[in-house]
Amino acid sequence: MSPRRGPSSLGRAISRRTLVWVGIVVVALVVIDVVLVGLAVARTAPATNGTAGPIPTFSSTPIPTGTGTAAPQPTATSGTAAMVTPGRHLLSATNGLEAWRASSGTCGGDEAVLQHTVDGGKSWTSVGLGDGVSTVLALRASSTGVAVVAGTGDDCAPTVRTSTDDGATWKDGTERAAGAAIGTDGLLLKSGTVDAPCPDPIEVFEGTYTTAVTCDGEVQWRSGTGAWVAAPIDGVRSLADAGNTYTLARTGIASCDGVQIASMPAAKVTATTEATAVGCAADADASGAVTVARSGQHVWLWAGDSVQVSGDGGVTW
Repeated sequence: MSPRRGPSSLGRAISRRTLVWVGIVVVALVVIDVVLVGLAVARTAPATNGTAGPIPTFSSTPIPTGTGTAAPQPTATSGTAAMVTPGRHLLSATNGLEAWRASSGTCGGDEAVLQHTVDGGKSWTSVGLGDGVSTVLALRASSTGVAVVAGTGDDCAPTVRTSTDDGATWKDGTERAAGAAIGTDGLLLKSGTVDAPCPDPIEVFEGTYTTAVTCDGEVQWRSGTGAWVAAPIDGVRSLADAGNTYTLARTGIASCDGVQIASMPAAKVTATTEATAVGCAADADASGAVTVARSGQHVWLWAGDSVQVSGDGGVTW
């Protein structure tokens, strides 16, 4: 080997090798860069995961909180059931729409029942009488309130009670504020307790000057504290004040299948005084208790389980 060529040839050989490795490294870097770029592009490409689902929508309809049926709201009802307690039936009206009625009850037995209507008897509301009241012996209503003769205590002693708030509260009333009554010892009148003029009186009415008692088949009448006069009236069941006359309810009359409404004088009654027919409530039940009341031209009739009101003095029903 020539000494002149040795170093030069070695330098050239080293340079070629260096260039080769540099080229290899460059190629490798290029390949790596291509691979990395490919991976990056693959990651950012949209995925193909099947058919796209629908876009969700929203409704303003509230989501139900349950599946049960809503309970109906309670409605107020009035006491329309027929009175079933034994005893006398009492009825008092203030106009063509408002009236009070009572079933007297029996001392030591069934308690009295008091009811109130403001719709002409279509519905009735039961009214409490307060503690200690067992019976009702008399009933009188007015535009300012209602009064009763109540039997109180173990012996049902008669006590007058009045209410001015439709029976919500009661207080002691003045004597005879509820009118006359039939008690266990006789008739309770303004003058005191007197013997009844018949064995089993049905009703008693005491006006300013006269008194009338409904009995079986007759009306007993007297002026002041005078003697009783019996006026035979067939089928008479009840009596109401009509000023100068009495309004009567009669049953068993051939010309009326139900309850006949009649009239008789309230003064100068004699044994020959007769009743004059006014009208006929043909649908009224005449088999049970029959009670009549009057306020002006409005006549109320309680017969059996029903109450009827006439606006022309009992002529039509």
